[in-house]
Amino acid sequence: SQTSLKQKKNEPGMRSSKESLEAEKRKESDKQGVRLSNQGSQESSLRKTDSRGYLVRSQWSRTSRSPSTKAPSIDEPRSRNTSAKPKPKNAITIALSSCALFNMVDGRKIYEEEGLEKYMEYQLTNENVILTPGPAFRFVKALQYVNARLRDLYPDEQDLFDIVLMTNNHAQVGVRLINSVNHYGLLIDRFCLTGGKNPIGYLKAYLTNLYIAADSEKVQEAIQEGIASATMFDGAKDMAYCDTQLRVAFDGDAVLFSDESEHFTKEHGLDKFFQYDTLCESKPLAQGPLKGFLEDLGRLQKKFYAKNERLLCPIRTYLVTARSAASSGARVLKTLRRWGLEIDEALFLAGAPKSPILVKIRPHIFFDDHMFHIEGAQKLGSMAAYGFNKKFSS
Repeated sequence: SQTSLKQKKNEPGMRSSKESLEAEKRKESDKQGVRLSNQGSQESSLRKTDSRGYLVRSQWSRTSRSPSTKAPSIDEPRSRNTSAKPKPKNAITIALSSCALFNMVDGRKIYEEEGLEKYMEYQLTNENVILTPGPAFRFVKALQYVNARLRDLYPDEQDLFDIVLMTNNHAQVGVRLINSVNHYGLLIDRFCLTGGKNPIGYLKAYLTNLYIAADSEKVQEAIQEGIASATMFDGAKDMAYCDTQLRVAFDGDAVLFSDESEHFTKEHGLDKFFQYDTLCESKPLAQGPLKGFLEDLGRLQKKFYAKNERLLCPIRTYLVTARSAASSGARVLKTLRRWGLEIDEALFLAGAPKSPILVKIRPHIFFDDHMFHIEGAQKLGSMAAYGFNKKFSS
């Protein structure tokens, strides 16, 4: 009878058999990515993730994994950089030419000797051939290290270095540049490929703080636009650089300060200059083109100091000047103090060669306005940059 059949279904043996069957079905469905509800309906249990591979908020309750843990996926592509990017308005933007970042001499030779079409063909044929590092490569790696340390201390930090690759190369050449950037693990996400057009006009649009190129003519054009710029020269031989500290060396006059002192010396002589500088000891020097960059570095240094990291700060600054400390050093130091800026090491050489000092420091970049200092640095293998003083002359 129907009554006896219902009773049999409710018997313990029948219930356990049914529960066992449902458990088996549930186990099998879980393997297939489908979960049975208590009512027997089906719903998708595929875990939804956002663009970075993290579980979306609505999925948190479905897993015992913490919200910051990536959902597992065998085929999921791994992004090379999952950290948030600095907002341009908060970033210290360093624009680099492709020839400063990479060695592109071979392509340039083809362009000059065989023309644009052959150059394009060469770059497309070799787009999977990784470019070798150029003069600014180590500088960029050091900037990245500072960013990483800042994010360790301040996970939401937005006041970082933002590197932009600025080149007049055509868009198709960009594939080789992108492949090379990714190969070396460089975190450069903003490219400006102008297809033969001069890229200097874009510098202000990118809110550029400093422009570095291997082409001195482009540097001079950027200077005329009022942007601190420098031509980067490679060292003449290999030199080991510190991987855990960005080292930046500055000349004083016409670099951190205006070139008023140089003009005075040329017009009145060195003795008169010493007398004048002593009388003006308490009067701050006018600012030069790289004062703003030193301010940017100092602002980042203070973030490390605030975390008791002064001795482990990954930024170190140097003043390497031909001035004499006894006769004209006080005005320099008082000017920096008035500006609220610190320099980690001040080296007054009183006219002695700078090259041996630079070899000892091994800066990732050295800014100087005299080519004989640049050439001396090159001969001993140090990176150097030149060409930013004309627009800022007083």
